[in-house]
Amino acid sequence: MNLNISHLSAAYRAGSLKPSQLVRQLAEKIHAEDTHHIWIDRISLEEMLIYACQLEAMDPTSLPLYGIPFAIKDNIDLAGYPTTAACPDFANTADQHATVVRKLIAAGAIPVGKTNLDQFATGLVGVRSPYGACKNSIDPDYISGGSSSGSAVAVALGMASFSLGTDTAGSGRIPAAFNNLVGIKPTCGLLSTHGVVPACRSLDCVSIFAGTAEEARAVLQVAQGEDHEDAYSRRAPAQAVHTFPPRFRFGVPRTEQLNFFGNPETPALFAHAVQALTAIGGQAVEIDFSVFLNTARLLYEGAIVAERYAAIQPFIESHAEAMHPVTRSIIQGASKFSAADAYATLYQLKANQAQAQQCWDEVDLLVTPTAGTIYTIQEVEQDPIQTNSNLGYYTNFMNLLDLSAIALPAGFQHNGLPFGITLCSPAFHDLALVELAQRLGR
Repeated sequence: MNLNISHLSAAYRAGSLKPSQLVRQLAEKIHAEDTHHIWIDRISLEEMLIYACQLEAMDPTSLPLYGIPFAIKDNIDLAGYPTTAACPDFANTADQHATVVRKLIAAGAIPVGKTNLDQFATGLVGVRSPYGACKNSIDPDYISGGSSSGSAVAVALGMASFSLGTDTAGSGRIPAAFNNLVGIKPTCGLLSTHGVVPACRSLDCVSIFAGTAEEARAVLQVAQGEDHEDAYSRRAPAQAVHTFPPRFRFGVPRTEQLNFFGNPETPALFAHAVQALTAIGGQAVEIDFSVFLNTARLLYEGAIVAERYAAIQPFIESHAEAMHPVTRSIIQGASKFSAADAYATLYQLKANQAQAQQCWDEVDLLVTPTAGTIYTIQEVEQDPIQTNSNLGYYTNFMNLLDLSAIALPAGFQHNGLPFGITLCSPAFHDLALVELAQRLGR
């Protein structure tokens, strides 16, 4: 079943497909045995048909996402369904949609389910869930990536045209890389987080998974927008950059700063991706990546981790035993930090932000691997902290430095597992990054 947005839209316009026909086909697939541990809640066929039949009374050209099925990470509210954040004891039934969900449904999109995640969106692996370790869509022995694990796998396995994740430290990019998808990590505040269980509220953003950059752009344009119910919401400025020039400069970390964690194949795949950027008009510029790496370490090694504690403080103080043990140990670890530690971390972050800003005087964007390697589920369970830390090497600094980013497929290893790259640029370069991804044929 081809769930490409443009394909479905054309079929609806031609009259060869109706939303009710689509959801009947999808429901059979979605409600089959969940061997990949994708779902926490699945929308019933009866409820999907309510959405579909409402649409069938309308002109298919009247809504930009008419009849397009989508999945929702289960830390994002869908009215009438519990939001669990992958912790059953935390579950709370939402009485209204999260702002982004409401906007997508108003644009004609049909929700199909709530997806599995690393508990409380803490992790890049997709295994820290009482609902089961979410398995990679290509090889189920491998991790799907997290924390937005189920959202990525639902799209990769053809159960949704696109999905919503969240991204605080890489959760909208790592699963994209591991499941051969495009993942947009928008500028913080561009998409409202009203109705989203926070991980680090000042750093969170809602992310988008799709099969292509064009598909992701269609969703981004509907979902974005200032929201007065979200104190961190921001409107894109009128002068926001929508495209990079035909000749552009892109930063690449120094050779000694690249880390592939012993993977023998991914260095060549990254080199090929750099060549592909050069072929469409880019000029590679080697940069000192140290400030980005130093900033990444602040997210979990500094007092910023205390914001994760603040997000769920009443729950962790009364129901700590209900949490996944790895998640609990990470978040409880924040209790060792003082208010003075927090200010010291913020001072360091401010200095890093000023230093990183100098990079953008030299280049238009930065390219890195999304992750240097991928692990089996067994490898992660044997060493949950270090493997997760390795996966955050190229991702953890992004929101701390207020960057926009897009994760793109960039080839396959000999075992069939995908490799991905990430393009990033300062805030509000979201559409420019999408356009460049389209130039790359993604």
